[in-house]
Amino acid sequence: MPWFYYGARVIVRGLLKLLTHCQVKGRENIPSQGPLLIVANHLSLADPPLLGVSLSRKVVFMAKKELFRFRLIGYFIGSLGAFSVHRGRLDRKAMRQAYQVLADGLALVLFPEGTRSRSGRLRPAFSGPALIAVRSGAPILPVGIIGTEKIRGVTWLLRRPQITVNIGQSFYLPTVSSRLTKAELAELTNSIMGHIAELLPLKYRGDYGGK
Repeated sequence: MPWFYYGARVIVRGLLKLLTHCQVKGRENIPSQGPLLIVANHLSLADPPLLGVSLSRKVVFMAKKELFRFRLIGYFIGSLGAFSVHRGRLDRKAMRQAYQVLADGLALVLFPEGTRSRSGRLRPAFSGPALIAVRSGAPILPVGIIGTEKIRGVTWLLRRPQITVNIGQSFYLPTVSSRLTKAELAELTNSIMGHIAELLPLKYRGDYGGK
């Protein structure tokens, strides 16, 4: 439903302008076309719509399966271009969908941590994004989100929190053997998270503070 997607973007932009001080840096780093794997830290439920309006391309999200349990919510996020993934195990159906999105030359957004960080600091990441990047050969665009952890409760509405979206330069993971070892996959995952960490203040870097 393109009308729904673009209508929602207009609404989200208006809400961000009204309720926050939002700044986006690095839009010039976004490739204008071709497959693109976008990876970002995850602080709030506001992060997906924030990225949806901050990036200059239409994006598809991989979202946790739990969000689709409620029909209305599932319909809403599905209309915005999301598909579900079962966290905690290899979801082959979701992986196939991810590869197809990239094969179609579209932009796919993933949150490697798999869930929101309550502390605001980077958490240990899942290896799925690294596996998708290696097998698809798609470039990776790292994004650092700052400030959305303040969007909680109702009092934040009175504060207009400062939110920053830092978009880094795209990169490729090194070519490896077709059968990845756990050690290789962990190293590639750390590389992805290191690129995200570089876009964040030190206090946000958490498990990747040395990157």
